[in-house]
Amino acid sequence: MAPQQFGAAQFASAWSSMATSVLEGTTAANKAAVEAMFAPVRSNGKAAATAADTDESSIDTQIETDLPSIAYADLDWAFERTVDDPTDLGVGDQVTFEKTLSEDDVRAFARVSGDTNRLHLDDAFAADTRFGERIVHGTLVSGLISAALARLPGLTIYLSQDLEFRGPVGIGDRVSARVEILEDLGNDQYRLETEIRDEDDDTTVIAGEAVVLIDELPDA
Repeated sequence: MAPQQFGAAQFASAWSSMATSVLEGTTAANKAAVEAMFAPVRSNGKAAATAADTDESSIDTQIETDLPSIAYADLDWAFERTVDDPTDLGVGDQVTFEKTLSEDDVRAFARVSGDTNRLHLDDAFAADTRFGERIVHGTLVSGLISAALARLPGLTIYLSQDLEFRGPVGIGDRVSARVEILEDLGNDQYRLETEIRDEDDDTTVIAGEAVVLIDELPDA
C-alpha cells in the first residue's frame, strides 16, 4: 500500500445521528493543535525530574521527559507504549495518550486556530443546538492523535490521516488517543489505526487510519 499524499483539510462542524463526516489530510491541523495546546509529555507514564519553567504558574504542573523526541510534560497527562526501541517497531505495537480537554484548552485553541464557532464558546447559543451544550472543537480532539504519535520511538512524521467523527466531546471530558501499527510499508513507513475515546462517556468519538514515516533521531 503506497502512502497517501498530503491533502487539504475538510472539516465537518456537526454530526447527524445516522451519518458521519470524514476528514482527510489533517496533518497541518493536528500539528497546529499539538504545538499550540500541548507541551510534549511523559515517558512510559512515569514522571521524570522537575523542570524549570518561565511561567511561574505552571511550574507545579510541568516536568521534563526522558523521551528524546519531545521536551516537556504536564502532570495531568499520561501515556503508555509497548515498545521503546525504534528498531523493534512492528505490527501490533501501540501508544496511548490521555488528557482532560479543559475550558482553557478550548479557548486557547479558538484563539490560535481562529475557529471561534459559537458552538464551542457560547453557552446560550450551544444550548439551542443538537448537542445542548458547548463541545470541544473536533480538530482539537483529533490533535491528540499527534500527541500519541509523538510518543512512538524515533522521530515520527505525519504523511496522511483519514478520520471519521462519530460523536462530540464535552468540555472537561477525559479523552484518550490510541495508535496501533497495522502494517509495515517499508522504507520506515507504517500504516496505523488511530482511535480517540471519550473516557468519561466510554465511547469512541473519532476513528481512522494514518500513514507515518519514522526517522532516526538526530544527534543531540
